[in-house]
Amino acid sequence: MSTLLPFLVIENTCTQALTLVNEKLTEAGFRTVQTFDLQTARLAHLGCQCPHHGTSDCNCQMVILLVYGRQDDPATLIIHSQDEKTGLSLSGPMGDHATQNLGAAIRRILVSQISHASAPMELTYEPRT
Repeated sequence: MSTLLPFLVIENTCTQALTLVNEKLTEAGFRTVQTFDLQTARLAHLGCQCPHHGTSDCNCQMVILLVYGRQDDPATLIIHSQDEKTGLSLSGPMGDHATQNLGAAIRRILVSQISHASAPMELTYEPRT
């Protein structure tokens, strides 16, 4: 999983989580723009080993979405999956109150909506040996 602390972890693939996130945020009046896809980026780097699996055969995925509310500045939502467990994290400037409010609204919507659609789970970090 990402080194960012997820506010929600669900037992879904990244594709399933991305579909749910887009659906729930759109229903709530937000607009999302996907800016990054890890598996697409990996295509340019043949033989690149996954830090989690130790092989080039990797099912990890990371998608980054810009989520727009009413203000001009978006929140950055990171969807990161490994072995069919997907974490949702927010990233952005710490001192920007508008972005913090947008992030809080996104968290509230996704936790309340997705945790009912999927089985949420508590995140546990295990050091790599």
